[in-house]
Order: sequence, then C-alpha cells, then structure tokens
Amino acid sequence: MSSAEATPRTRRTAARPAKEALLVGAVELARAAAAEVAESASDVGEHLGTVVDGERLVSHRFAATMLGYQGWSWVVTLARVPRGRNATVCEVELLPGDGALLAPEWLPWSERLRPGDIGPGDTLPFRADDPRLEPGWVSTGDPEADAVAIDELALARVRVLSPTGRSEAAQRWYRGSRGPTAAVAVQSPAECLSCGFLIPLSGELGQVFGVCANAWSPDDGKVVSLDHGCGAHSETDVEHGPSDWPAADPLIDETTVELVDLRTAGAAETAGSATGIEADAGAAEGAGDAAVTPEADQADAPSEAADPEATPEAE
Repeated sequence: MSSAEATPRTRRTAARPAKEALLVGAVELARAAAAEVAESASDVGEHLGTVVDGERLVSHRFAATMLGYQGWSWVVTLARVPRGRNATVCEVELLPGDGALLAPEWLPWSERLRPGDIGPGDTLPFRADDPRLEPGWVSTGDPEADAVAIDELALARVRVLSPTGRSEAAQRWYRGSRGPTAAVAVQSPAECLSCGFLIPLSGELGQVFGVCANAWSPDDGKVVSLDHGCGAHSETDVEHGPSDWPAADPLIDETTVELVDLRTAGAAETAGSATGIEADAGAAEGAGDAAVTPEADQADAPSEAADPEATPEAE
C-alpha cells in the first residue's frame, strides 16, 4: 500500500510543470487579450516574461509602447480549471514598473491649493479653525454696547483678520510683485509714498501699504507698498533730449509768384528817407544849442554893461 500510494504522488508532482507549461506557452492568447483592452494593437510591445503567481495561475508581461508610459507594462493573468487543457484570461492590467513615470503623491485640497487656483464658480469649503481669522465681536445683549461695536468699531463681521493673518498678508504683499524689490520699482524714478494717486490704507497696514488709483499704472486698483514705484508717478517727467530726426532743410517755394507794386514801394521808401533826414536835422540843431557854454554868456555880459557908462562921456 505504501508503494502504491507513493507512485501516484510522484506522478502528480511531475505532472504540474507540464500543465503550467500550458499557461506559460499561451503568449499569443495573452497578447490578444492586451490588444483588445488597449486603444491600438501597436500599444502592446514585446513579451517581457512570465510570472507563476500560484497553482494554475500565470501572468504574462508585455511592454507598453504608448507615449508617456515609459516603464509601464501590460500584465495579462491566465488560469485554467483543474485538469483543464485550455487557458482562460482572468484580467488585463496596465501596471508601472521600475523607473515608470508616475503621478505625484495625492495631497488633500488644503495642501494642494495655491493662490490663483480659484476661478469663476469655484467655492472653498468653510474652515472653522482658520488661523488667519479671529472672532470679530460677541453680542453682549446690551443694544447700546452692540451699537458701539457695530457702528463705531466696525465689528459687525463674524470674523476678522487675526494678527497672524495680517502678518502673512503684509509679508506676502511686501515680498511680491508690488513691493520695493520688483523690477518696475527698482527702475522707477520715485516712490509711491510721494505719488498723488496713492490712497493710503487705515490701521496697521496703512503704515506700509496703500492702493494705487492711476489708470496708467500697471498696479492700478492694487495694494502697493509705500516704497514701491513705477513710471506713472504723478510728479516725475521725462528728460527731453534732442530729436533723433535730422534737421529739415529750409523749403523754397519756386511755384508761387508774389506781385509787388514798385511805384507804391518807391514812394514809401522816399517818404521814409525824408522823415529820417528831418529827424537827423532836428537832432543836430538840439545838439548845437546845448553846445553853448556859460562862459560865452559871461563874455557878452560886460560889453552890455559898459555901454551905459560910455554914453555920458560921449555927451
């Protein structure tokens, strides 16, 4: 009995490799199954090998030739029923191998979201524990006290910026494209602090930031730091240098004839000459009268005084 029992066991052990060879040799069946799943039969490349996954279970691997799937392979798993002589396709998968191009590790939206990702129609879920916010005010039940909080202190909002939120906003704005280190600010002739188009902010942020209201500025309607700047400053001007165009030659009009009455022109010239001669004569006469000196008047005075004395002697 023991020898009889040992003989069938030896046969079953020797028979397993022969039956697994049926699955291992079904390469074309596995290829046809992969080509049926793929978009094109050309997406299934060469046969890369076979892996025996278990009893009557074998997987065939084929290279994936699609663009962007470097390192990926088609895996087709075949099986057979006990004592069966036909292979059956169990599943077809596209799996990554060593060095395959993979998508980045999944991250929750709170860690994946970046500034500028929110578009029209998008809504962020409510975040109750946002460290950037703090409660705005709590109703006291006293109408007068609540009125002061709402009207005078402007605390009608449920939550307002916390110190952490204000600090993060200030750092983000100051280090961004509208701070002092931006290329347009480095090359600007003056800072926003002296610009007439700056609208200062109130509160702590107003000590460093304001809002630009210049339509010609690239920062119109945006928060800028006081030491930011651009070429649209209200108090700056350009240097007016010489023109790059050469000076134009004088134009000579040789097509227009100007009629001149020589008689009228000659009479006007004669009248002008006579007026000039009379003016010169009057000026010379005035100069001659001014040339008579007081000494000459004194020389004539004794002769006139001596005449009365000479008259009695003559008598």
